[in-house]
Amino acid sequence: MKLTHLLGALVASALLSPLVSAQPFPTKPLRIVVPFGAGGVADVTARVVAQKMAQDLGQAVVIENKPGAGGIVAGDAVAKAEPDGHTLLLMSNGTAVSEGLFKSLPFKTLQDFAPVSTLGYFDLAVVTAGSSRFKTFAELLAFARAHPGQLNLGSINVGSTQHLTAEMFKSVAGVDVQIVPFNGTPAVVTALRGGQIDAAVEIVAPVLTQIQSKALRALAVTSDRRAAVLPDVPTTREAGLPGYVARSWNGLAAPAKTPAPVIARLNQAVVAAVNSPDVKKKLQDLNVDAQSSTPPEAAALLASEVKRWGEVIKAAKIAPQ
Repeated sequence: MKLTHLLGALVASALLSPLVSAQPFPTKPLRIVVPFGAGGVADVTARVVAQKMAQDLGQAVVIENKPGAGGIVAGDAVAKAEPDGHTLLLMSNGTAVSEGLFKSLPFKTLQDFAPVSTLGYFDLAVVTAGSSRFKTFAELLAFARAHPGQLNLGSINVGSTQHLTAEMFKSVAGVDVQIVPFNGTPAVVTALRGGQIDAAVEIVAPVLTQIQSKALRALAVTSDRRAAVLPDVPTTREAGLPGYVARSWNGLAAPAKTPAPVIARLNQAVVAAVNSPDVKKKLQDLNVDAQSSTPPEAAALLASEVKRWGEVIKAAKIAPQ
């Protein structure tokens, strides 16, 4: 009798297991943890995509801002979250940079996250003051090569994408220039216009109005193709430095061990959101090139960026914090 009961229980378990594994998703509101403060390009990008995802998933998708510490606080919160797909991380260049910038992290960047998709890319540019003697990127490059140590190139804080892209200029061009970090874009612009620095590397979006008003001059964009908002500005490749290519990006990731069907459903929602005309338009207005991807493509991007920026950090001799 006991054996009959045991067999019956096993059969019932076998019949129920597909139902258990096929539980609906999502079952509650989702949250996207953003490693930046509210109002920036990354934050607004996340909010635009989240709103569209919520319509698809039938659940609210809320944004939780956890800025500071190079994205470590946000990353740690997601890495330790329940791997059920309801907690996501807004990844960025900073996620990849932190791997080489810090001696130790409370998580393993390439092991503790399951990338879902990219959201978009945004351009960086080499800019000067509108009154600068440098009218082209080629002129700037020629001066740097002819006058070692005399060109001052500004950026925002050490370890930022802008700062590392400036450092990359030194190694790719093989030149000796002074990298001058500032505590924010307004300080960089003030230094440019006041003649304290010769040029700077900055994301296009926060300086676009300055460029359009001729207060600043964009010499080149560091992307592999021209920026839609600056069609007359050449790429660094076109301007004479083929190996100098960098773009900033955002994406979404879930905690590792999130079930594959959940990752697939999240990817489906992200792809639909990012490729919808209204989201594309809103992101374009932020100077973000909306681009989704498959989970493997997003994972490959993260891995390649960890390697790439790690090499830049070593070349710049930036001591891990």
